[in-house]
Amino acid sequence: MTSPRKILFISADQWRGECLSALGHPVVKTPHLDALAADGVLFKRHYTVVAPCGPARASLQTGLYLMNHRSGRNGTPLDSRHTNIAHEVRKIGFDPMLYGYTDTSADPRGRESSDPALRTYEGPLPGYTVGLLFPEYMRRWMSDLRRKGYRFEGRHDVYQPKPGFQKPADRGYRFIPTLFSAEDSDTSFMANEVVDWIGDHSNQDWFMHCVFLRPHPPVITPEPYNALYDPARIALPARRATPEEEAATHPHIAEWIDKLSKPSSYDEHNPLNLVTMPELELRQMRACYYGMMNEVDDAVGRIVQTLKDTGQYENTLIVFTCDHGEMGGDHYTWGKELPFDPSFYIPLIIRDPRKAADAARGRHVDAFTESVDVMPTILDWLGLDIPAQVDGCSLLPFLEGATPADWRQEAHIELDFRGGPNGGIDGEQAFGIASNDCQLAIIRGRRWKYVHFAALPPLLYDMENDPAELNNLAGDPAHAGVMLEMAQKMLSWRLRHQEHVLSNLHLGPDGVENRERKATAAE
Repeated sequence: MTSPRKILFISADQWRGECLSALGHPVVKTPHLDALAADGVLFKRHYTVVAPCGPARASLQTGLYLMNHRSGRNGTPLDSRHTNIAHEVRKIGFDPMLYGYTDTSADPRGRESSDPALRTYEGPLPGYTVGLLFPEYMRRWMSDLRRKGYRFEGRHDVYQPKPGFQKPADRGYRFIPTLFSAEDSDTSFMANEVVDWIGDHSNQDWFMHCVFLRPHPPVITPEPYNALYDPARIALPARRATPEEEAATHPHIAEWIDKLSKPSSYDEHNPLNLVTMPELELRQMRACYYGMMNEVDDAVGRIVQTLKDTGQYENTLIVFTCDHGEMGGDHYTWGKELPFDPSFYIPLIIRDPRKAADAARGRHVDAFTESVDVMPTILDWLGLDIPAQVDGCSLLPFLEGATPADWRQEAHIELDFRGGPNGGIDGEQAFGIASNDCQLAIIRGRRWKYVHFAALPPLLYDMENDPAELNNLAGDPAHAGVMLEMAQKMLSWRLRHQEHVLSNLHLGPDGVENRERKATAAE
């Protein structure tokens, strides 16, 4: 009898890629994720191909670049014609479970205008069986809090600072913890649900997609996570001397700085101006963000231990990643919709239980990998065909100790900044441009990073000599050749990956013929 095959696909929300102690972060300690990496493979140059949450998860689940799935904003419908990982694993008998959220906006075609699915961008991806959906999970969690005696009105104040808490003078506002304990937090509630489900399914195949909200804002965490990191030890963000100097570098950056200077534009219940806050408050915000990561790290540790305790660890493919990054004060900005690396550089750890993966345990892969690679990797591990729509490539060779020939030399990223009701900036109003002009694309190589805006000036950074992206070289005549080279690479990438589902099919006397010649690896 074949041993059960299990996939545990864990996603956090808004996790900066360098924030793993396995990567040598000077402050953050992530022991459980480090242990997972030591028994698996850590991808050191992993990037989401798009932000914010809904678009990033659309790419993660479909293997498609934004230019092909076109769900570019939270609330932009995801075309139902695209298959996804949940649909694909159903083909071999899995009932894929979702605990958390995918922020999938339903395709409105064929639905009545009164359909409740068209009133939210937080819907589940078609194909998943929902064990605990985020909006429902929030309500169930809040009901659990009320049963335990906590007092609050609803979602708008469940993350309020703990009433009556007296913080020390050498700690900032974000040292104040949540009103609920760590044992009763949303992260703990989610982990409890996942642990219970895994324990009930030890003798069968399963596919579980578990999504944690944290370290997504609001930037607040329960005790003792609020006190894990001394703000005095936290580095200040990378930025120019003043917000005005930073804003002068590009209109897109200026618009975000202006937005974030307004109350509640990013972090609820926070009275501070996030652009001009004092140094102690800035360090404390970052320290709290790191503490939020530790809460997720501990939750992942509990889940992995459950797999071991129930005898399932050696049958389970474990993937840990997230949707997008977090600016964390760099360039006077917060969130994930700036054209800088902190918005898009994210973690990826994969633990493959097979004997074929033993040689690669503890490996750190330095090649550029992308969020669109996760879906085909899981399908490949299961022995499934990878759909023609997929833009990413399987990472299975890396998990087995190999390095594919001709692997991509850059990461490719897109961002849509048109206005909408679910956050972001209003690109049309801010810049006086058309909706379809509110887009940028990035090609990020080892040295050069080029950012092309459809209707705004470009950006060029020398990532070897200016890793903080403080010096835009796009207007320097001495770098015109680099600009041309990177623009040509971007154009070739877009030509190569524009939708191609039917491109290689040909109709003739013998019917439908597929004449596709596969590339040897990602390009």
